[in-house]
Amino acid sequence: DKAPLSKSLLLVPSAISILLTLLFQHYQKFFVYNLQAVKEDFQVWRLVCGRTICLDLKDTFCSSLLIYNFRVFERRYGSRKFSSFLLGAWMLSALFDLLLVEITQYIFGITINSLPSGFLGPVFALFVPFYSSIPRVQVTQVLGHFSITNKSLVYILGLQLLTSGSDIWILALSGLISGICYNSSILKVHRILCVPRWVAKIFSWTLEPVFSSAEPMNEVRVGMGATVDIQRQQRMELLDRQIMMSQVAQMRRQRQQQGGMINWNRLFPPLRHRHNANYQDHRPSEQGIPPPTEISEEQVARLMEMGFSRGDALEALRASNNDLNVATNFLLQH
Repeated sequence: DKAPLSKSLLLVPSAISILLTLLFQHYQKFFVYNLQAVKEDFQVWRLVCGRTICLDLKDTFCSSLLIYNFRVFERRYGSRKFSSFLLGAWMLSALFDLLLVEITQYIFGITINSLPSGFLGPVFALFVPFYSSIPRVQVTQVLGHFSITNKSLVYILGLQLLTSGSDIWILALSGLISGICYNSSILKVHRILCVPRWVAKIFSWTLEPVFSSAEPMNEVRVGMGATVDIQRQQRMELLDRQIMMSQVAQMRRQRQQQGGMINWNRLFPPLRHRHNANYQDHRPSEQGIPPPTEISEEQVARLMEMGFSRGDALEALRASNNDLNVATNFLLQH
């Protein structure tokens, strides 16, 4: 729902990859990411074919799962901004692929003629906004020391994709660099590499009706899954929707039922009770209060994008010492 581009990237390349592997193996040569042919024979079309369709089903499976998890960005920012990020990351990662291959040959003397095929550069680039803008919420602990969060599964999938080939580290590194460059507020790459508005309208009129899905009306009433993995995935889906719609009441009940979690009520009083008389009576003296922390407007804007008001965002950031993750968890529970 509300992610037609992610749905198309999940279905179309995966279907073509399966067809090439099972039925049309003699056409796989046209989708090989051959850098030597691009540089020497100027076969630029190989950049499009080789950097779109995976020829390894393991890469297809892992990249499809990652695109499915990264659909939250299309829901949050819209299809046009999400497609602009993918386009910019795709173009930048193609450039960095060539540069990293030349650097590897110059420094280590290793000649790399081809790289793994597929839409892997933009997938690795999406880890940059995933790390910086998705709140980290603890789900459970393993052996009392290792924390399992809502982001652990995505990082495990990325590690699995990274270890699927010998030269895929070049695609991962170029993808991460392109994601950092596109997200940088200094380079202003997002203003140059973006999808024009008229192109976005054409695709919204033609392809969006094909890949759009109706909004589920009974999602809350669906029972818990039969396995632990299904239950965990359903909790992640619910958390994503709560972040978008600011439905914090149910999150507070879930946090109170979980054991071993930090009770934020003991650290910070609820926002709606900050100015009542009881809190004023127990407030420490002004002599022992440290100087106020400078609040980052960028973090305030991120919290406001999640649906919180500016006043609540400022209060949460002050209470958490300008820590975005702590402030987000605090707002979700109050």
